Amino acid sequence: MKNIRLGVIFQIALFLGGSALTAQETTALKQKSNYDYHDAFAPFFYTKNGTATRSASGKPGVAYWQNRADYQLTASLNESTNEITATDIITYTNNSTDEMSFLWLNLDQNLFKEDSRGEAIVPVTGSRNGKQGQIFDGGHKIRSVKIIKIDNKKVKDLEAKYLITDTRMQIFLPETLKSKGGKVEFKIEFSYISPNEGSDRTGVLETKNGKIFTIAQWYPRMCVYDDIRGWNTNPYLGASEFYLEYGDFDISLTVPSNHIVVCSGELLNPKEVYSSEGFKRFNQAKESDQTVMIHSVEDVVAAKTPDSTTKTWHYKLNNARDVSWASSAAFILDGAKINLPSGKKALALSAYPEESAGNEAWGRSTEYVKHSIENYSKRWLEYTYPVATNVAGNEGGMEYPGIVFCGWKAKGKSLWGVTDHEFGHNWFPMVVGSNERLFAWMDEGFNSFINTLSDVDFNNGEYKGEKEDMHEHASTYTRADLETMMSSPDNMKEANIGTLCYSKPSAGLVILREQILGEDRFDRAFRTYVERWAFKHPTPDDFFRTMENVGGEDLGWFWRGWFQYNWQFDQGVNAIKYIKNDPKKGVLITIENFEKMPMPVIMDIKTKSGKTERVKLPVEVWQKNVQWTFKHPSTEEIESITLDPDHVFPDINETNNSWTADKGIIEKDIILDPYLGSYSNSRMPIKIVITEKNTLLNVEITDYPEFSLSPIGKDFFESKRAGLKFQFNEDKTGFDMIVSESRKIPFTKDK
Repeated sequence: MKNIRLGVIFQIALFLGGSALTAQETTALKQKSNYDYHDAFAPFFYTKNGTATRSASGKPGVAYWQNRADYQLTASLNESTNEITATDIITYTNNSTDEMSFLWLNLDQNLFKEDSRGEAIVPVTGSRNGKQGQIFDGGHKIRSVKIIKIDNKKVKDLEAKYLITDTRMQIFLPETLKSKGGKVEFKIEFSYISPNEGSDRTGVLETKNGKIFTIAQWYPRMCVYDDIRGWNTNPYLGASEFYLEYGDFDISLTVPSNHIVVCSGELLNPKEVYSSEGFKRFNQAKESDQTVMIHSVEDVVAAKTPDSTTKTWHYKLNNARDVSWASSAAFILDGAKINLPSGKKALALSAYPEESAGNEAWGRSTEYVKHSIENYSKRWLEYTYPVATNVAGNEGGMEYPGIVFCGWKAKGKSLWGVTDHEFGHNWFPMVVGSNERLFAWMDEGFNSFINTLSDVDFNNGEYKGEKEDMHEHASTYTRADLETMMSSPDNMKEANIGTLCYSKPSAGLVILREQILGEDRFDRAFRTYVERWAFKHPTPDDFFRTMENVGGEDLGWFWRGWFQYNWQFDQGVNAIKYIKNDPKKGVLITIENFEKMPMPVIMDIKTKSGKTERVKLPVEVWQKNVQWTFKHPSTEEIESITLDPDHVFPDINETNNSWTADKGIIEKDIILDPYLGSYSNSRMPIKIVITEKNTLLNVEITDYPEFSLSPIGKDFFESKRAGLKFQFNEDKTGFDMIVSESRKIPFTKDK
């Protein structure tokens, strides 16, 4: 494109007669804006390019790998002492490109030792995390660690050297484990005493018919070795959750004979552990869309007197990252069939004490489980486990593959909400295995988001809540003292975790779905993310890139403002101007971005006759502008203008969101007709023709492209593109073309 400014100045340089500039520019005072489009739309949101393991498009790369951990677990429960004694046989497969001389494992029960790091950071005012004041001998007791086999060579139960550091255990291998498929099999014998309230994730609840044991983080589990950080060995401090490898599980649980046991996975020996009537009902539940009572309160009472005998419940779970279970003599158990989109079936179960029974409470739990699993299976990805079990425990709500623990006191909408939320976690992070220890928003936030859709879907909106008012929550989401969502929960104030890990990311995805991408594009991209990263380990970049590539938008401005930073958002409407001061000819409306975060523009424009029109402008109006003026083709006076009328954006300042005819600024339009015409200078071979185009003065100079002039004062106009200013005389018979602070050239209107 030709440079207008250079061409014009070259011609002007031939003109030797000039005089000093005497006209003065005036600058109107205006409200200060903190918006900088250079920051909002800065390049290079991604700090690295795609790799062989992670594509730039957000897909797993052609060379993507992840390691595998298969577990054979046997455990015995001592009901009186709350002790679990177990054996953990792990087969670990090293699919990475690196050889290994040692392994890292999580010993999460060590959080409950007196000298743990997690206990050290519990404030004196209390916390959800840790053992919550209980005094007991907590932590894993490792009795032995033995190597059974390495790279298919038996080593005869060789005692392994190991080192325990807080909630991690490092095992030193007798020989190097090969890359790209090397395997090591080893056995850990251990025991621990279950805490009563273990960081609100595992515990023991006393009921009138016996203790309820909700058992989780109970066995030594492999740390993840990945292509991002190598070994992920962040300690378990209570707030941040888990990051685990996938594999198959074989679980045998020996408990008192009057207990009912529920566990992640499929029960392999139901005929051996249920009574004949219980076994019959168990099979009926598998075929029934209505809830079937499997083990009633009468059965609980009949089996209440314990004896010294035990039963072993045998479960199997494939392609999962974890396994948890619950055991109690107090369990009422009911179930129903889950219908999956492919035609496959699964089983919904609910286990709860007599205190939780009733149709207003846990009597509807299985109905909730069934709907939740069926709904998410249709929307995102089919449920992959054979059973989905809801357990009433003393946890507020906690999720594991195929099984969740929810508060035993929950009822009605509260029980629906916690059940649906915890089972939503079977998609995030049980199937889409993100690193919860670092990025809680990738599981809690995504799950909270899909919950907003299921609330509408369930039973014709029985528990549907009000649409979130983003104006009310704007300061909560973007206040200055808030950490960013990209922070680990361990780096957040406990009071901020609910906002940063749950509600803020969920609100952001609602905005992205409803206001930026639209439902079709968003749902397709989000579903693609789930499919791409099912049973794999995505990072934030993998999510961001997938949403952009499938959705077809560069969303760096959105990720940067909402996820990476706590930028605030504030749009305002400044003034209007009727074209040629005549409302019948349309109106120019000026809006401004006052804070760091850009968003699209939504406004309602109401005219004097009562007609309201909705206008939407894309976020691109802010790509290179702090203030934006646009023409609206109204044919009558404007009564009011309201920005973000439905409160879908987190606008922190509502006071500048509206303009009304009785109080708002109506600027006078400059009538351009007197300035139009042809102008010349007798000493220069230049003809300047000024016309009106798009409500502005349009300038044509001989042999140069056209440019427009914007008013900057009385009879004073400027073109920044051409680098020129035009000062007209009062009777509009001529103007001075101002080239620089010391040069001006007079032109006279041709007759």
